[in-house]
This record gives sequence, structure tokens and C-alpha cells, in this order.
Amino acid sequence: MHISFLNPQGNFDPLDSHLTRHPDFGGQLVYVKELAIQLGRLGHQVDLCTRRIVDTEWPEFSSPEDAYPYEPNVRILRFDCGPPEFIAKENLWSHLPEWVDCIVEHYQKSGNPPDVFTAHYADGGLAGAMLQQRLGIPFTQTCHSLGAMKMERLIEEPDQFDLFVNRYRFDHRIAAERCALAHSSVILASSGIERFEQLAHHLYEDVLDVQDDSKFASVSPGVNLEVFSHDSVSPSEAEVATMIEEKINRDIPLARRHLPMVMCSSRLVPKKNIIGLVRSWAESETLMASANLTISISGTEEPLRSLESYFTEQENILLDEIRELVNERNLWPCIMTVRLEKQTDLAAAYRHLAKYHQGVFALTAFHEPFGLSPLEAMACGMPVVVTQNGGPSESLKDNAGVLIDPYDYDDIASGILKLVQRHDSWEEHRDAGLKRVADQYTWPKTAEGYIEVFERVIRGHGAPDPTIPCPITDDGILETTFSPNWLNSLWTRGLND
Repeated sequence: MHISFLNPQGNFDPLDSHLTRHPDFGGQLVYVKELAIQLGRLGHQVDLCTRRIVDTEWPEFSSPEDAYPYEPNVRILRFDCGPPEFIAKENLWSHLPEWVDCIVEHYQKSGNPPDVFTAHYADGGLAGAMLQQRLGIPFTQTCHSLGAMKMERLIEEPDQFDLFVNRYRFDHRIAAERCALAHSSVILASSGIERFEQLAHHLYEDVLDVQDDSKFASVSPGVNLEVFSHDSVSPSEAEVATMIEEKINRDIPLARRHLPMVMCSSRLVPKKNIIGLVRSWAESETLMASANLTISISGTEEPLRSLESYFTEQENILLDEIRELVNERNLWPCIMTVRLEKQTDLAAAYRHLAKYHQGVFALTAFHEPFGLSPLEAMACGMPVVVTQNGGPSESLKDNAGVLIDPYDYDDIASGILKLVQRHDSWEEHRDAGLKRVADQYTWPKTAEGYIEVFERVIRGHGAPDPTIPCPITDDGILETTFSPNWLNSLWTRGLND
């Protein structure tokens, strides 16, 4: 098959530059890259369509075409989309028609159009709907995350509606999601929770029937076992181990160095709830006496101990909040930070901490649509303590991890203590985690699931709903019916119901 991925704000390059270091990227890019490579290795021709950026601060994304070494079946195709410089994903909506025009022109000139498009995130889904109208080629939709879920977390009072809708352009995003869900041939959901709970949200209920089995396929993401493995060794293994030990010897007092090490690795955004993890130490003397905490945040060597950084204003607010708590409760003796920019370094850190420090991975996010990072830690032999909200409640079955309530600091502490106070429990969860990943969550399994869906779609399975309009007109301006007022009416009606 010839498969074309649609990721307007997913910037790919051979060196994985900025792959998980920017709020617009993160796990979605890892997912798409790994899936595309696996499909290519199975003999399919794969195009990764993304946005071309001509910007001195983002030099990696300026060429129209690129490729991954030793992956001859995978191409990275970059198309113009709005201004040449990098812009946030919230500002891409009105430029998508230009991006679609460029893709149409490319495939018409090449004479080799794809058999199917696979769209990712809301903007990719909207592009998929437009390309379907222009070229008659079907598309599948993978949401990764949903605007409705983000709105639920952010908007606590009615007077906050306009603030957050304008900041994150939820009116555009929800309109795009509704269009993508209605026009796609098949929606690929990572879990039953995503399908039956998240997509059943009232903002989508009039365009989607979550009980319609013909519209859905359940396909989970995978773990790159070439990187995240209990037994493999990366070229940076010794270097990472030395760095960690130097940090421990410098920041952790001698009397505490024998204690297990809990590790948090995530982007510095409010929804990841790093402050909640730190507060569980502050609120629990037992946890403080039983374990140390290391936090991995990209951007600088010392995000807590140094005020010099390249963080955004919002990120600095979060860091200030963590510093204030650490100072107030004197948590410095039990906390340190490490800088791990590459996936290979992260995997090496997981292996080292698991082997020598009874390491535990913690993800206390308020909500995780799926939660790939805990599975990566599990594959390296590190048991996990993870939010119960979202996909992890399904992926961490069979004693593969400890689920906690991220809003309850006592519950976070109790979950961690279950693994750090009893070595037999730590070993039990480690072994269960290794088995769970090997049995259920590998990229070959993910690719096989997508291939089955693509074959169904190419045979004509699934038809778009023509009654749901595409919310972008020919001149690229969102139709007035899709506006903050429209969204407010839909949002309020659902809340009242």
C-alpha cells in the first residue's frame, strides 16, 4: 500500500530534533514516527506529510523532503502552511487550505497518489476531510487527544470560557474534530475509555455514534523495544549512569543514597501535575523517609537550583511553584534533577535506576489519553505508579502498575510506598510490567492493527457523513457558524443536560 500520514504540526527529521521538547509535539510525534517506520519495514510506501518551516531557530525543517537513515520506504514531505517561520499549532487553522493545496499539487504532479490517508490530531483530521473532498481518497482518524477533555480540565467556572477558548482556539479545534470524526472512514481508538467515554462527550454526540462498531477500530500504541528494553544497552549507557551517580553524590546526602529513587519524566505543563508529585513528598513524612525523587525536564541542567533557563513564562511559573514548595518543606535533601534530551538517554536512565536504585517511574498527570511513557519505563524493567484517569486504567491491567488518584496526595504517596517499602512488591510489578508490554504493546502489533484497518477502508468500508460541513471555506477562513458563540451554546447545552 501507499499510505500518507497527515501531521501539519508534527515536525519530523532524521535526528528527531525537538521530538518531545515542545508542547506542540510530544508523544504524538513518537507515535507517528514509530508507526510509519514499522509500516515501511513491512514493505509499504509511507509518506509523512508535515509543515515546512524556514526559520533560523528551527533549521532542521526547511527542506521540502527528508528521510530516515536505513528506512527506504519512508519519506518526510514538508509543505508550506502559512508564514515561513514556526508558529504554534493554535494559529495553524486558517492556513490549512494552503497546506492541502500543496499536498494535492504534489500528488497530482507525481502521478502516485496514496491509497489512503491516515490523519492524526484535529488539524490532521480536518486536512483529511478536505483532501477526501478534493481527491476522493478516504482517510482514517487518530485523535491522540480531544479538545473536549482539555476544556473539561481547564474551564471550571463559566467566566473562564472565553479566556481559554481564545487562548487555545477551542472553537476551531472542536469544529475540526467534529468534521474529522464525521468524515473519516474509521476512527482508531487507543482504548475503550477513549471510545466509550471521551468520544461520547456531548460536544461530539450529534456527529458520532460510539456504539457503531463499523466506525471504530481498537489499536493501541507500541513501545520501541530497540530503545526501551530491559536487556539492551545504548551507546550512552555508561555516560548516563555516570551523570546520574554524580548528581546523586552531589545533591543527595550520604545517609539517603541507599533509598529507592522515584523518577518523573514529562513536559513542564500543568496537566502533567509534577507539583502534585512533589507535594506528595511534602505531605508524607513516611514517603520522605522512604524514597528520593528525580525529575527529568528538558531545557537546562538545573531547572530547580538555577534561575537561568530557556523556559516559557508558563513553565517558569510552574518551576517557581515547585521551588517554593521545596523550600517551604525543605525537600532539597531528597530531590534532584537530570537532563535527558534523547530517548536513548531516557531508556538508559530507566535501566540504571531500576538496576541499582530500586527505581520507580511516576506519572501523576490529571489525565492521560493513553500513556505511552509508563509502558516505556516498564519495558526497561522499572515498575510504575500512574494516574488512574484515562488510558492507563486499561493498559496497566494484570498488576502491571499501581494506579493512583492524581488529585489525592495521600493516594500518590501510598502508591509509591507500595513499591519502595517492599522489594518483593517491586519485583512483582516489574515482572508483570515486562510481560504486559511484550504481550500487548509493541509497534509491530500496532502496525498490524493499522494495516487491517487500511485494507478495510481501501475496499470501501466506511462512508463519510455528508451532513457535517467542513468548517473551512475556499478562502481559508473558518465559517462564522464555528465561533466562540457557537461553541458556548453547544458546551452550555450539554452541561445543562
